[in-house]
Amino acid sequence: MNQEESNTLATGGKVRGGSGAPHTEGAEEAHSLGATRRGSGEGEPSCSGDEAQTRSDGTDASRRYTAIESFDDMELREELLRGVYTFGFERPSAIQQRAIRPMADMQDIIAQSQSGTGKTACFSIGILQNVDTALAQCQACILAPTRELAAQTEKVTRALGEYLQVSTYTVVGGASTRACIERLRAGVHVVVGTPGRTLDMMTRGVLDCSYLRYLVLDEADEMLSKGFKEQIYDIFQLLPHSTRVALFSATMPPEVLDLTCKFMAADAVSVLVKRELQTLDGIKQYYVNVQRDDHKFGTLCDLYGSLSITQAMIFVNTRSRVEWLACRMHELDFTVSAIHSYMPQDERTLIIQQFRSGAARVLITTDVLARGIDVQQVNLVINYDLPHDVSNYIHRIGRAGRFGRKGTAINLLTTNDLHKAREIENYYSTVIEELPRNVAEL
Repeated sequence: MNQEESNTLATGGKVRGGSGAPHTEGAEEAHSLGATRRGSGEGEPSCSGDEAQTRSDGTDASRRYTAIESFDDMELREELLRGVYTFGFERPSAIQQRAIRPMADMQDIIAQSQSGTGKTACFSIGILQNVDTALAQCQACILAPTRELAAQTEKVTRALGEYLQVSTYTVVGGASTRACIERLRAGVHVVVGTPGRTLDMMTRGVLDCSYLRYLVLDEADEMLSKGFKEQIYDIFQLLPHSTRVALFSATMPPEVLDLTCKFMAADAVSVLVKRELQTLDGIKQYYVNVQRDDHKFGTLCDLYGSLSITQAMIFVNTRSRVEWLACRMHELDFTVSAIHSYMPQDERTLIIQQFRSGAARVLITTDVLARGIDVQQVNLVINYDLPHDVSNYIHRIGRAGRFGRKGTAINLLTTNDLHKAREIENYYSTVIEELPRNVAEL
């Protein structure tokens, strides 16, 4: 698609929905969100105004924070700092420079950054800074939309907290309820879970929220969507008033930010980026106009034979499409794996492990793996189907090019898909180019 088809957005990601909602000019500047704390009894909060609202003392809490360009200067605990460097970090990413310190200071925070920029480590470091290991109680809860993302996040948090001797545990559906209850009753400092099972453990009284200092919503736009919103709101009803809240995601639609008015503190720190800055610079985006859906499979096979693939992910929109495509490719002796949300948990876990280890090079999946899954060797994403939700596009192609690495995204488009592709270009102010003939050189 040419440049004329890609319209530039006139406004950035808004901090509030509605007229006059303030917005941030990029990650360089953090704003304070004016909101009514949950349970305040003051009715619906006001989210309008041309500038970020301030605290009652007249100071803007978030403007105290500037980018800290070294982990050494963040005043982290010695054992935590050791864990950060052992994990392999050398210098904090842009979002880490701006969001770790506010979390360490126990501030409510909304943080947005591109996929693959270290959001998981960012909030993990922030909560680990405040864990009291002498207290055998749950002090932080991280919620994720999928079991796979929860498991990955728990692994990162556990590794970063190794020298603090922090105990972590994954609370997800599909695992043994009895084992979960026994582990939580034994005491755990940080819980990483999916909303349904976590809420179940809370309502049973097994997961005691009395000492909970932080609740983190990872992929917050998904967590506050219709599928999870009621569970999230039920969880908030069980939290102490003092519990701090952190929302992290690559996308923050205005309607989601509007919901945060209901449960974020008045001096919450906000680190947001404009929607047109939400592109992934290291990822080359291409399209192939296949015209008809039944031409996609042949095109995919041609690409499979032409490209130099380290590891690749192929996205489709339905479970049946995953199974059909995997079966067709196996019939032609292509080596692929497949995963979707209806598979048994132990099978899903095994497939992810094989893909991470490199034993499987190509993975066919639905949007269950579009968010947050970090496999660093993935250098190619193919959208066999364009996502129904435009905001999922950046999550999908973000699986390639993790932490600044180079990657490629190829979109297979029917004639009916062309309008959706232009919508994606307009939404992100980007250009998706036609795939060149010398595809082997990509």
